[in-house]
This record gives sequence, structure tokens and C-alpha cells, in this order.
Amino acid sequence: MEKKRFHVALAVRDFDEALREYTARLAAEPCCTVDGRYALWRTGEVNLSVSVDPERAGALRHVGFEDPGAPEMTMATDPNGFLWERFSEAQQDEEIRNRWPDARFRR
Repeated sequence: MEKKRFHVALAVRDFDEALREYTARLAAEPCCTVDGRYALWRTGEVNLSVSVDPERAGALRHVGFEDPGAPEMTMATDPNGFLWERFSEAQQDEEIRNRWPDARFRR
């Protein structure tokens, strides 16, 4: 059984600053970037994404799990109002490509 990765999506003010900060914190380069707008890191433990949204900077956008066994991408809000996603790596990559056709992936 493959391990699930916890997913955290954050809103940030400054893309370049966030790129430096989370690359250093995770000791890893992002696996996907969209110039000045979005970055995604996948480590053994976490799937972290940041999106530029100055009005919501510092806010948690949503949480979830990257789950190799997910049959489809799902979203549900829990009783506390948090949005939870569940998706496979391929499903997340497809969502990114649909939203940002200019996304650059590194493998």
C-alpha cells in the first residue's frame, strides 16, 4: 500500500519570497511552478501548494490527502468549515494543467 501525503494549500502575498521560503523549509525544489502564481512541492511526507492571493495572504486555502488509491478527485467541507480534497498525483497534475496550461513540471 502506497503512503498518502498530507496536502496543505496556502495563500501567499509574494511568489518569489514564498518560493525561497518553502524550498528552504522543505529542503526540496518545487515539482511544479507557474510563473509568479503557483508552486507545488511533493516530499515523502507532504504535498504543499502555494498560490498568490494578496487579499488572503497567510490563509489556509484547503487541506487534504494525495492518495494513490483515490478513484477520482473529491472535495468536501468538514463540520468546521475546512475544505478537504482527496486526489492522486495524476489527478492533481491534470487539475493544474487544466487551470494553468503553462505550468512547468519537474520529475
